[in-house]
Amino acid sequence: MRPTTLVRLALAGTRTDTARVVLTALSALLATLAGLAALTVLAIEKPAGDAWAQSEQYRNALLREPGLRGGTAFALLMLMVPVLALAGQCARLGAPARDRRLAAIRLAGATPGQVTRLVVLETGVAALLGTFVGLGVYLVGRDLLHRPDARGQLALPTDVLPSPGALAGVVLGLPVVAALATALMLRTVTTSPLGVSRKAARERGPGPWAGLLIGFGVASFALIRPAANQFDDSGELTWLVPLLFAGGALAAMIGVVIGTGWISYHCGRLLRRHARRAPALLAAGRLMADPWAGSRTFAALLAALIFGGGAAAQRAYFATKDQLDREQSRLAGAGDGGANPFYLSTMDLVDGAIAVAILIATGGLIVALVEGIVARRRAYAALVATGVPRATLSRSVAWQALAPAVPAILLALTVGTLLGRGLVGEVSAGGGSTLVCDATAALCDDPATREQYSRIVYFPEVQRAVPVPLEHLAWLGAGALAAVLVTVGVGLLFLRVSTALDELRTT
Repeated sequence: MRPTTLVRLALAGTRTDTARVVLTALSALLATLAGLAALTVLAIEKPAGDAWAQSEQYRNALLREPGLRGGTAFALLMLMVPVLALAGQCARLGAPARDRRLAAIRLAGATPGQVTRLVVLETGVAALLGTFVGLGVYLVGRDLLHRPDARGQLALPTDVLPSPGALAGVVLGLPVVAALATALMLRTVTTSPLGVSRKAARERGPGPWAGLLIGFGVASFALIRPAANQFDDSGELTWLVPLLFAGGALAAMIGVVIGTGWISYHCGRLLRRHARRAPALLAAGRLMADPWAGSRTFAALLAALIFGGGAAAQRAYFATKDQLDREQSRLAGAGDGGANPFYLSTMDLVDGAIAVAILIATGGLIVALVEGIVARRRAYAALVATGVPRATLSRSVAWQALAPAVPAILLALTVGTLLGRGLVGEVSAGGGSTLVCDATAALCDDPATREQYSRIVYFPEVQRAVPVPLEHLAWLGAGALAAVLVTVGVGLLFLRVSTALDELRTT
């Protein structure tokens, strides 16, 4: 196949294919911005001299203190998780029609390698376009946001730039990953043009073995503090704590996502057993026929909620520690001087990042639900033709989305909270003494009279359990449920178009 023919076939398609290309480019743009922002934070150079010297050219302590930059970069990289999930949902948009088009090209004589190159070219070019636009937005925004204040300090690290190799790795690496992932998803189409596959009849739903992954993740986080305390002085096994953190978070996230398939299947069984109306029964059949649709649909949202639950537990820890420090300061006669609001204000930024992640995940939900409705438009049109009201189908779609979403949201928030509490389960303070002078400032400053009016105040060590942040978790759950409801509302707008009787003639 000539290169010009390959390019012409890659650019051919319907409006759905155009929308898929545009959404893929947008996802690549967002992922590029998140990756370049993280690399920019890591590119900040340490001042010469002391290893812990702060970069005073920044106003924000997250950028000024070297010990906090790694966590800031990690949080920015975590924003790529919902973006990449959105890209995966966008790649499924119009999947049946694309599969038929690729199968027709195979039947016309194209080899599997040629069809694979066609898929790689279509996705790779779209992602490359998005990364180049993202790089341009990053460079333009870097110049526009470079505004030092009166003291010469910057709000963002606009005075540094990642290395050319790092920039090239993000701009060129993301399209390669996107193209390879798309080729992997379409391997059955390129291998067998007739789409023949064997599927064993599933008499039982997905097994609950995802709980093992969740338990492993929670146990790994519970071992982080003992491991850090044991090896802190010796300096050995410094790799153990990052390994427990990364492995536990990944295992818990995968467990929650694939556990949604088990939840979907059993929600379908409960609906089939107890429901008496057509909408719930239709939703039950669909949930049991494809229980993994919930895992694919809610993956990005559940990942964001896991981080949200962990962040809520961290906020509760910092709030409890702040309150305990204030009490200790008042006991020592120092007023509220022991309080440090820095970490609480930092958690505000983390919550903002989680809100952005939930917003991006909502976009992925909309794409997934619309794609599912469009892919089954012939079945919906056939039901309408046999006399099923469109209102019944609308309620069925709502049941199908909300039935697994509510328990999955609760599971994600619970797992995220358990992970956070595995790191910080209690707060301790005190266990010392302080010298208090009960006189005027002049008498206390005079060495001859200071000892006469001074006394030693002893305060015991106080340990306090970190409360469960129920209010914060409730707000997160309400926001996630609102995102699902908005998604259902948008999907129902497409349902009416997809149930037109003309869709019965769709091939």
